[in-house]
Amino acid sequence: MNILVVGGGGREHAIIKKLKQNPTVTEIFCLPGNGGIAADAKCVSIGATDIDAIVKFAAENAIDYAVVAPDDPLVLGCVDALNAVGIKCFGPRANAAIIEGSKVFSKNLMKKYNIPTAAYEVFDDIDAALAYIETAPIPTVIKADGLALGKGVIIAQTRDEARDAVISMMRDKQFGKSGDHIVVEEFLTGPEVSVLAFTDGKVVKPMVSSMDHKRIGDGDTGLNTGGMGTIAPNPCYTPDIAAECMETIFRPTIDAMNAEGRTFTGCLYFGLMLTPNGPKVIEYNCRFGDPETQVVLPLLESDLLTVMQATTDGTLAETEVKFSCGAAACVIMASGGYPGSYEKGKEMTIPAELHDHVIVAGAKLDGDKLLTNGGRVLGVVETADTLKEALDKAYAGVKKIEFEGAYYRRDIGAKALAAMED
Repeated sequence: MNILVVGGGGREHAIIKKLKQNPTVTEIFCLPGNGGIAADAKCVSIGATDIDAIVKFAAENAIDYAVVAPDDPLVLGCVDALNAVGIKCFGPRANAAIIEGSKVFSKNLMKKYNIPTAAYEVFDDIDAALAYIETAPIPTVIKADGLALGKGVIIAQTRDEARDAVISMMRDKQFGKSGDHIVVEEFLTGPEVSVLAFTDGKVVKPMVSSMDHKRIGDGDTGLNTGGMGTIAPNPCYTPDIAAECMETIFRPTIDAMNAEGRTFTGCLYFGLMLTPNGPKVIEYNCRFGDPETQVVLPLLESDLLTVMQATTDGTLAETEVKFSCGAAACVIMASGGYPGSYEKGKEMTIPAELHDHVIVAGAKLDGDKLLTNGGRVLGVVETADTLKEALDKAYAGVKKIEFEGAYYRRDIGAKALAAMED
């Protein structure tokens, strides 16, 4: 089979490494890919949002199955366009991808179908939003409606911060049209859990839970990032909580999307907060999370391509989705200065024995040299029987990789280990 993967980051590299394990796969193309992915797939410099070029390439290269991984092309209708020329895809069509593409849509969906989430108000008028901020409970959460590269959420600790967030989104257009509408919602407390789930629109099969580390600094300090590391499973996510989430969140969401005529297939990401009043949805994503995918897929014992095809063909109920009972850890190595300004083009040294354990997110090839080309450069992923063993192995790998200005957190998994001792 010829497989096409749309995207070019760490998530896509993790997906490709897993797809390669299927013996029927003859070639994997990645559009656009990156310098690290090039070791595992044939990279083609077509942008992930260039839908016409993606479809043309797929048709001309006898692609048997496509995996559309990032949010932008999904929301733009990449799956619809590939389906239109007869190519089956993993991922939702545009009318279902709206569950991530519009926070107003997803919040209203949850309200309509009684899916637990934070209380909220929606605004499309800046004066009305600012007036509401004057009486809203603080802290409060302000979200741009549309996609904003994962940065369209502000947790305002003071009323001044809340006003500034509204103004930057709605008047200054920090996130472009994504800020034309905003959601102002209740600030929730409790452990956060990420749960990815396979679905064919009829059944939902959750993957192993995970815990992300968004802040740049140790101890969860500093600016938010795209994620500085992940562990799986999340010790806060007990079997009882998992059963409650299936009954109150996972199945109701799939049923709600069907009722709205927006059947969702592919991977649905549930960002959850385990509040004192039970699990609640913080956000939905219409695709695999990054960097959660890097720790979830290594624990998948079933064949990934087979499971993906089952979501497309509507046969997920009869398809085994089995995960290891072990643990996985991913430590992200970033460019110095990230998430602010940083330099690119630093040569990397990665020992050959780490190839299977390194997921590359931001790199380019210059001849036979691999150079940094992004803020989050790579992740070192390890699995083991216990989380501590997986973390020890991942950090040992990090210490063997070199590039100028390399930065990484030294406390990935610390909270999880502490929770396991409680």
